[in-house]
Amino acid sequence: MNNLSRLKQTTLIIGDILTLYAALILTLWLRYGNLFYAELINYHIQPFTIIFGIWIAVSYIAGLYDLKFLKNGLEFEQVFWNALIFNVALTAIFFYLIPYFGITPKTNLVIFFLVFGGINYLWRQIYNFAVGKTGAANRVLIVGSNKTAQEIMEHIQNNPQLGYQVKYWMQEGLKDIEFGHLAQIIMANNINTMVIPAHLKKDSQAAKLIYKTIVLGIEVMELSRLHEIIFHKVPLAELEEVWFLENLVNKHKIYELLSGPLEIVGALLLGIILSPLIILIAILIKFTSPGPVIFRQTRIGKHEKEFTIYKFRTMYVDAEKSGPQWANYHQDKRATWIGKILRRSHLDELPQLINILKGELSFVGPRPERPEFVVKLRKELPYYDLRHLTKPGITGWAQINYRYAASAEDAYQKLQYDIYYIKNNSPLLDFLIILRTIKFLITNHT
Repeated sequence: MNNLSRLKQTTLIIGDILTLYAALILTLWLRYGNLFYAELINYHIQPFTIIFGIWIAVSYIAGLYDLKFLKNGLEFEQVFWNALIFNVALTAIFFYLIPYFGITPKTNLVIFFLVFGGINYLWRQIYNFAVGKTGAANRVLIVGSNKTAQEIMEHIQNNPQLGYQVKYWMQEGLKDIEFGHLAQIIMANNINTMVIPAHLKKDSQAAKLIYKTIVLGIEVMELSRLHEIIFHKVPLAELEEVWFLENLVNKHKIYELLSGPLEIVGALLLGIILSPLIILIAILIKFTSPGPVIFRQTRIGKHEKEFTIYKFRTMYVDAEKSGPQWANYHQDKRATWIGKILRRSHLDELPQLINILKGELSFVGPRPERPEFVVKLRKELPYYDLRHLTKPGITGWAQINYRYAASAEDAYQKLQYDIYYIKNNSPLLDFLIILRTIKFLITNHT
């Protein structure tokens, strides 16, 4: 994510926090008629601060801080009001199930819902309009034309809120008759970002022309980098081996070292908390179809080491007697009726807490694949083995951004997300993936 995107999202969060507290103060004034009753405000500020933190988290999970929603329209309206109604319901449950704070503000919640809904909706509408109408901060010159450049061009045109505007496009690249006049074109179009394919830097004549534009204050960016910023995945078709040496070697070793013990503690706590549900699922599987409760399968993990993954059995016994095949999670005739429910809710993944305790899986990482498919995919997909640089996970960047892989083409798309994750792995990214995963489990939409 670039600095402009972070600024937009930070501004949104700050604006939402301000409208939350403004709505609370206005609600108390409408209800009690005295804004200066300090004890009244203090009585409400602590519990509502906790609630507001939850509201911001829910808004993120709902996608209200995604740049794609920073434009007014039906999609924004639906997400905004659904998130607001869910937050109000969650707040009511919070106050009635946790009597510690000593308040059950039925009337206040109704007033707050109306006040905050109005204020925040107005704030969001104005902000979205301003973002769409404000001139793009990044005025772009694209050199060269291929599928990646075309994809970027179309996406920028359809999403002005991203802050990019293509001011000039040299589709012929080095053969373009205007390439020798880069400086003049940059100044004439007030361009501040030049996007080039990686191979252009290897051409000495082109490199000299591009070098001369640096004094104009131009940011020179590779096509793959802009694609990564906009789509949050790495365009494999644009990359060469040197890119991986520069971006993936010895990345995030300290974080991986520290996260291991924390994941073990987290897996233990989740196992204890969810033990009644785990036992119930085991009983249902045992008494609805013959066969073992736990399904074991060999997968490929970090550094291509094989390990046994554990899942609740969702298919009939001998479902793969004719050999391994891609699973169709929506129309798989091999699945039992309870298995379909477990797959749809992803509760079949719960036994993988054992794999986390054994150090074979993380909570977040690329999904581990079966050896039979790894052999096939490494022949068909460039750089496929790079996804084994890090420990696989129960959930991951590819899982929340792309559908279940049911073909080599799907695997290729997910690989681009996996490599993006490996390159940008951090505690914050893992936390955001977990939040998005929670949203998916609740709504079945990313």
